[in-house]
Parts: sequence; C-alpha cells; structure tokens
Amino acid sequence: MEQRLVLAFALSFLVLVIWSYIYAPRQEPGVPEGADIQEEKKEEIPAATKSPVIDLPVLQDIGEPITEAQEGALVREKGILVETPLYQAMFSNKGASINSFRLKNYRTTTDPESPPVQLVNLENNNRDSFFIGFYEDMASGEEKVSYSVSEESLVLTPESEPKDLTFKVLRSDGIGIDQTFRFYADRYYIDIFLKITNYSDSLCDGSIMVYLRNLPPEDKSSYYAFSGIALLLENELEEIKPKKLKEDKYLSGRIEWVAYENGYFISAIIPEDQKKGDFKGSLLPSGIVKAVYAAPATSLQPYESIPSRFILYMGPRDMGILEETGHNLEEAINFGFFDIIAKPLHFILLYFNKFAHNYGVSIILLTVLIKILFWPLTHKSYKSMKEMQKLQPLMAKIREKYKDDKEQMQRELMGLYKTYKVNPLGGCLPILIQIPVFFALFRILGNSIELRHAPFILWINDLSAPDRLFDFPFKIPFMSPPYGIPVLTLLMGASMFIQQKMQPAPGDPSQAKVMMFLPIIFTVMFINFPSGLVLYWLTNNILSIGQQYRIKKGST
Repeated sequence: MEQRLVLAFALSFLVLVIWSYIYAPRQEPGVPEGADIQEEKKEEIPAATKSPVIDLPVLQDIGEPITEAQEGALVREKGILVETPLYQAMFSNKGASINSFRLKNYRTTTDPESPPVQLVNLENNNRDSFFIGFYEDMASGEEKVSYSVSEESLVLTPESEPKDLTFKVLRSDGIGIDQTFRFYADRYYIDIFLKITNYSDSLCDGSIMVYLRNLPPEDKSSYYAFSGIALLLENELEEIKPKKLKEDKYLSGRIEWVAYENGYFISAIIPEDQKKGDFKGSLLPSGIVKAVYAAPATSLQPYESIPSRFILYMGPRDMGILEETGHNLEEAINFGFFDIIAKPLHFILLYFNKFAHNYGVSIILLTVLIKILFWPLTHKSYKSMKEMQKLQPLMAKIREKYKDDKEQMQRELMGLYKTYKVNPLGGCLPILIQIPVFFALFRILGNSIELRHAPFILWINDLSAPDRLFDFPFKIPFMSPPYGIPVLTLLMGASMFIQQKMQPAPGDPSQAKVMMFLPIIFTVMFINFPSGLVLYWLTNNILSIGQQYRIKKGST
C-alpha cells in the first residue's frame, strides 16, 4: 500500500511536470506583444490634429465611386485615422482595409509609459489585416482596389454620437461596392454596412468574403493564452494553432464568427446572416496566418443590389465585454477540460475584486473560500494521518517481523489499517483534491485579461507572470527569463516544508525520501508559474498549516 502511495505522488508530480513543460512560456528573441516588425512602426501614434493623408491626389466626391481609370492613376495609399476613447485605427483606401489598430487602455508591458497594444502585427508592404471583398471564389480573392473615402479622419470624444466612414468603388467588372463603418465612442465593436451592386449588363456570381490576417508574435509571454484562428461552427468552438496549418484548413456550416486571437486580445468578424458559410485557414510562407470567411454564394442580376451587415470586434478578450457584443463571442474564452470548474472560479474571482480592488487579495479570498468548501474532507484526511502516526510502532514491528516476506507484510499492514479504520492514502488526499482547482486556476490566469498586468503588492506587478525580485544579468538553472529572486515561490516551498514537518514521519524509507524532496520538487516546478498561481498555493499551505495545528492541539 505504501508503494501505491509513492506511486500516487509520483504520478501527481509527473502530471504537473508535463503540464508545466508543455505550457511554460517560451521567451524567444522576437517581436514583443503588440510591437510592430519594422522600425517605422515604433513611432508614436499620430495625433488626431495631424493629417493622416499620405501624399495622394485628391479623390473625387464620395457620391461617385472611384472608377478603374481613376484607380490606375493612384500610386500611393491614403490613410484615414479613426480615433475613439478606446482605440486608434488606421484605415487605408486600398481595399478599405485596416492597417493599424492600437488599444489605448492596454500597454505592451507593465510600464505605464510603454506603447499601447497593437493588434496588427504585419510588415509595411503587407499590412492589411482586415478587408472585405466580393469575389467569385476564394482562389480569386484578395484583389484589393482603391476606394473613394467620405472622410479624411474621424475623432470621437466620450460624448460623441456614432460616426460613419464610407468607402465606395466601381470595379472594372461593373461591380460596385459600398462599405460603411460605424464607430462608437464606448464600444470596441464596429458595425459594417455593405452593399454590392451589379452595374453590368450580365449576370454576376460571387460571394462576400472577409479576410483576417496577422503575424503571430515570436515572443509568447503569457502562460496559456491561445494564439491562432478560432471560429464558432455549429455552436462548437474550433481553435486552430498556426502549426496545424501546414495544409489549408477548410470548414463549412453555420458560422457565428471567425476570429484571430493573440493571447489576451481578439479580432473577430461576425456576420449578421447566420446561414451556412465557408471558412478557410492558411499559413502563408511569410508566417502570416490568414482566415477567410465566405458568405453563401449569390447571383446578381444586372443593376441588382444586395445589402449585408457585419460586426467587427477588435479588442480585449474580456468576458463581460464579449458577452455585451453578443453572438456568443464570449465562447472564445476557452478554459478547456476544466471549464466546468474554471468558469465558476472566474466569476467568483471577479466578484471578490469588485470589493477588494486587488486581484492578489481576491485570489487569497478565493483560496479561503475553496479551503472552507474542502474543510470537512481535508479535516478527515489530517485526522487519518494523526491515527497513522499512532500506528507507527505497530507498523515497524510488522515490517521487522516479515521483512523477508513482502506479500505477508502487506497483508498484515492491510489488516492493521482495517482494524483501526485508517486510510493509508489519506495523507496524499489534500494534494490530490487540489489538482483540478490548480489546473482550473492555471487556465484562468492564462485566459483572463483582468489578471494581465494586475499588480498585487511591492514588486509583484503582474499576477499572470512569474514572480521575480530584481533583474539579474546571468541565467539561473530551471528559471525562464527574466532572472531574479522568486520570493513568493521560495515562501511557498518553505510553507510546504513546515507543513511536512507537522505530518507524521512515514515508516517506509522510500516514502520518507519522497516526502523529504517534495518541497524542493514543488519549488522548482513552480519557479516559472504565474505569481497568482503561486499565491494560491502559498495561501492554501498556510491555511493547511493552521488546520493541522488546530487538529494537533485538539488531540493533546
């Protein structure tokens, strides 16, 4: 039975080690979150008072869509700056596309002076991360034409009513496209009103297609924040990582939305018409990830028009904001296998923070609540351990008497446990019952933007990142950069050591060795875990020490 106990510990450690290895952040030299690739993109966001026009000939009035001949005369792009209290976006008249989208309320690092998060991570000559077109099929798409534009810039203040930006073009094949983007001062989503008109004398077949493109950053700093393409297909979430796009991915069915996710942020297109559509995901040779949504095919009679509407969301993966946007966009926040545990914990954590205004304090309160819920179970476990301590002399005699007959020794020990009604595995129960909660919190910390850059106290200024005091210029074994003193992790290891000393010493030497190295093993494993997760485990250990002390004091 004691061998099974050692095996139970070993399996628990193996699960944690594999988990930490798979999901540990790989901090490779590359583009930091929200940063652009070219040096030119490191410049400050242009002020709303500056002209966002890039040296172009004056376009005709918006009432007349630009024609093929006029398009050929255009050699440079025209940038249209849109600024709201929440973001600054740069549109281009080439394809009515979005080339830049910066979120004002989110920074790339914990430094308040760091640049705002940039959702577009593409090179200068290939920067169109979003555009809509009308094409015969997906293979013939991406032919972007130049549009006439209704405004040179738009600025919305907190008191502003919604404002529109309209793009118009008449293609050489007689297809006219009108796109109107409606912006709101207090919302991250943008309404898109689309009208496709056949100005030719012949029937025209095609589909409205929406393109999302981005370049995943090389630096993955978050612990388990999904990066890649996601879509809600037939009420089921599909997540496709870039490495799974070695071959193009085709899906078809009722698509509620298609999105590109990068850690804590998301760019999603939502068709108002929720009929059957087609999806294609690709990984380009340049490393750019491309997602295409194709609406159902349609046939346009001469001089016939079809209207359509989409919602474009570009902003944080915040549960509350996504729910307000509607269309089940909140399903993009996926806590995985432990979703049934993680979502209630996430809700409670946000609820506590309404009063605590500090997510570190909220994690402590959540830990106390979890401890209270598990109190009867852990109390019974500690009582069992106390009874095991009383049996140590009898167990030692059995081991000595049957040291040459292992099977008989196990039978005698089992009879002893049965006589005194003691569970020999009760000692590992406090750790085992925490594993699902541990994994659930792991996913919460990696998926909840509320905890991104959330400070606790003193040097702990990001609960979603590992705890580091100071910044050493040299490497530390087993530690991912940045290198420093993991104070919270060391305190957690010390608390495990104290907790272990309060427990009865195992009679079996092999089990005693496992228990001796337990605090060291956990300290090494936790050294790269998010500080919020370490705070949970430390708080739980402290509460367990108090519980054990109370049981020990009550039995004396």
